[in-house]
Amino acid sequence: MIPEKEDIVKAVSFKTSRSGGKGGQNVNKVSSKVELIMNIETADCFTDEEKALLTARLAQRLDQEGNLHIVSQEDRSQLVNKARSLAKLMVLLNSALHIDKKRKATKTPRATVLKRKSDKQSLSAKKQNRRKPAREE
Repeated sequence: MIPEKEDIVKAVSFKTSRSGGKGGQNVNKVSSKVELIMNIETADCFTDEEKALLTARLAQRLDQEGNLHIVSQEDRSQLVNKARSLAKLMVLLNSALHIDKKRKATKTPRATVLKRKSDKQSLSAKKQNRRKPAREE
């Protein structure tokens, strides 16, 4: 199961910097870009199985030290960007920890098989009736 948001916040660190984009002169003086950094191996909120699953499923998103980086710079407010990066992390963790149910193999129902065969027979009979009658000699 995915841990509570408060537990995850304790396991992450934030780094801020100046972002580009809209904002005019505000962009040049305010650090509104937020980078969320989480090391999965040192996070206490996950079990060993969950850590292994996250490491395997998020391998392409981890750097060499095993840190997961999520960047948010869409808004002009650092607080909003911090909340957005946390929301992105929660969605990412939720999808990475989701385990699909095993599919139960089922047999095709007998009624469906019989209906398909009868439809084939009726189509065959229709096409037989379209043919020219055979010449009798």
